[in-house]
Amino acid sequence: MARAARTNDAVVEAFLSLIEEGDLRPGAQRIAERAGVSLRSVFHHFQDLETLFAAAAERQMRRVAAPAPLPAGGPLADRIAAFVAARSRMLEAITPVRRAAVLNEPFSPTLAARLRWARDLAREEAARVFHVELRARKPSDRRDLLAALAVAAEWSTWEALRAHQGLTVAQARRVMARAIRALLKED
Repeated sequence: MARAARTNDAVVEAFLSLIEEGDLRPGAQRIAERAGVSLRSVFHHFQDLETLFAAAAERQMRRVAAPAPLPAGGPLADRIAAFVAARSRMLEAITPVRRAAVLNEPFSPTLAARLRWARDLAREEAARVFHVELRARKPSDRRDLLAALAVAAEWSTWEALRAHQGLTVAQARRVMARAIRALLKED
């Protein structure tokens, strides 16, 4: 039983490390070689890619789980700063694995469900941190504002800032904070 758990862990870690190194769709043979197991062992422990994706998603979730809750009260500037710092750390950490997940999302019900869950969780976090500002709006504006806040703090926005616009982490944080401040301004 312990040996099976070690092999399972080795395969999942090999899969994640290959992705983190830029191989967004590593094949079973590469995973087996990296894990130091036979190709047969990979298929013995994981019936298909869906089960491997599920195990890797669970592992990734544990790796990047938020260490402390964000403030839901206090000055807006402090909440924005804490929110942006926490989100940017997490987004930067998940980027290699998220790239692979987004690439495979249309073909994997498991990944699609995990990504949907992660996006919902991020929206809920924004709703909690900025509940005072959201509550002050009429319902239709509240819904739109929350959607805009979620997009401003979403991984795809972070990817656009970092990869497509070539911003540093510090620059991308400033842009995210600026967008959030602009969204929360009273009309």
